[in-house]
Amino acid sequence: MAPEPPLLTMSGITKSFPGVRALDGVDLDVLTGEVHCLLGQNGAGKSTLIKVLAGAHQPDDGTIGWRGEQVTLRSPIAAMRLGIATIYQELDLVEGLSVAENVYLGHEPTSAGFVVRGKDARASTAALLKRLGHPEIDPARLVGELSAAHQQIVSMARALSHDVRLIVMDEPSAALDPDEVDNLFRIVGDLTADGVAVVYISHRLEEIRRIGDRVTVLKDGRAVAGGLPAKSTPTSEVVALMTGRNVEYVFPPRPTHQDLPEPVLEVQGLSRDGEFESLDLTLRPGEIVGLAGLVGSGRSEILETIYGARKPSTGQVLVGGKQLKAGSVRAAVAAGLGLAPEERKAQALLLLESVTRNVSVSSMSRFSYGGWLDRTAERDAARKATRELSLRPDNPSALIRTLSGGNQQKAVLARWLLRGCRVLLLDEPTRGVDVGARAELYAVIRRLADEGLAVLMVSSEVPEVLGLADRVLVLREGRVVHRAPAQELDEHRVLDLVMEGSPAS
Repeated sequence: MAPEPPLLTMSGITKSFPGVRALDGVDLDVLTGEVHCLLGQNGAGKSTLIKVLAGAHQPDDGTIGWRGEQVTLRSPIAAMRLGIATIYQELDLVEGLSVAENVYLGHEPTSAGFVVRGKDARASTAALLKRLGHPEIDPARLVGELSAAHQQIVSMARALSHDVRLIVMDEPSAALDPDEVDNLFRIVGDLTADGVAVVYISHRLEEIRRIGDRVTVLKDGRAVAGGLPAKSTPTSEVVALMTGRNVEYVFPPRPTHQDLPEPVLEVQGLSRDGEFESLDLTLRPGEIVGLAGLVGSGRSEILETIYGARKPSTGQVLVGGKQLKAGSVRAAVAAGLGLAPEERKAQALLLLESVTRNVSVSSMSRFSYGGWLDRTAERDAARKATRELSLRPDNPSALIRTLSGGNQQKAVLARWLLRGCRVLLLDEPTRGVDVGARAELYAVIRRLADEGLAVLMVSSEVPEVLGLADRVLVLREGRVVHRAPAQELDEHRVLDLVMEGSPAS
């Protein structure tokens, strides 16, 4: 019996933008019911390729075949009508609409020619959410009130509300805790068992081995390998294909701290009703402390409360021995705190502004004289800060949105260096950052600590917390259940603690 032809074929796909050749003759084929993983560093062409597949970009050259016939995807609606759904990393949900309204936005269910509203639409949405393992999400609730993980589930429900045959998932696990990732993989398994194909994009190579069937690797706009077996191809080979060099997955050496200075940050009995309680911690210059826990354990809320973006119910934060005004970002920044938030693009970056403005925005008073802005001084100071972190390209006039995820994160760090930050709060510092740039960020963070900065970090990736931090606080349901030097813990021990809990020690 002849093998079944591919569900999707993309042949010789080329796409250029002014000054950039984003895709240079890329080939990709996807089989019915398989998980085809798409790998590559930021800037390799993954986003452009999936936007061509989604109908958001038109290729300059090349052909697309769908179920054995050549097609032209002139718009996202055309792709969706064929059965191709795309779930982007930056979710395109409407926060002011309900879950049900988002799920059926643009293709509201009808009966006898009339649009079905109210409880019928909510009932259909509830059925989809149950299929996805999240019956607790209320279809009538506003999407803007949901956590990032639940918004991801809503986006998946919207894709399933169509008669899809292929779903593209761009970094779907980035905002999920281990339990949520397990649920995601269960959903993917159910979909593929029903004959739905999945194109899966992730920087987490361990996920690729766990869930993938085949792998295509992009580098500099070209497919340097296609159809590799996901489970048997050595990680070193995949990384070498992605980067053009071998990358060692090692963290910077952890220094032996002796006679550290007095704490620069002290958190005493800090609580916020419904989110976390009774937090005590100290942080000294030159030290990296990591917070490990599941999504919903209060990790991000702790950072935001220390930073003044949320007001605590009880407790206090002291910097240099002086109590901060509760719920005041202005007071926190003035005292020397800086925050690199989890949602970098939405919460930290001015996407339509230059690198210079994104770096200088928290230090504008340094460059303002009598109501006039010294743009030369602003640019020179920003360039010095970005060069210290090896930000690329070395062009202060470049729009921040054109930079890779790793370099955007460097720009956020440069902002706080320019400000003279004493305590750096990092929430998911390598989210959406490729494997090559991660090693650079690890080195930057460790070097900043070695130079006297105090760092408090949150990461969903336990190996990242254990590899980068000096000390670790393990959180479960808003409480610290364990404290230990990082070298005394391993990944299995941390996961046991966050799942089961134990008395603080």
